[in-house]
Amino acid sequence: MPHRSRLAVLMLDLPPEVHGAGQAFWAAATGHRVAPDRMDDNWSSLGSFAGGFHLEVQRTGHGTPPRWHVDVETDDVDAEVARLVELGATPLQDMGGFWQMRDPAGLVFDVVGVQTGEDFDRHATTWP
Repeated sequence: MPHRSRLAVLMLDLPPEVHGAGQAFWAAATGHRVAPDRMDDNWSSLGSFAGGFHLEVQRTGHGTPPRWHVDVETDDVDAEVARLVELGATPLQDMGGFWQMRDPAGLVFDVVGVQTGEDFDRHATTWP
């Protein structure tokens, strides 16, 4: 059965000691306002950019290194994980509703359910 997916989110993973500075820098650098998540103060958004690509900020734990990672959003997480494994990705951990994975070069990324609504519908690729 076909499913759809797309690169949807570039996530800044920032530990508490640099979270505020990193969040402020990228807001100023992009000209986008920080929109805090109303349910979780560890999350905020800098909004949508070209092609509906979102820039998000998450506060990670103490001692974790700052990094970037991408979220692949899909309307069928299991099918997308299987497709990406066939392409050479390695599943790392089932996070309960989404998967943390590693690409063939060793970069970590997540496969998540649809998060961006209309942007997903407008920009997703359909896979057989």
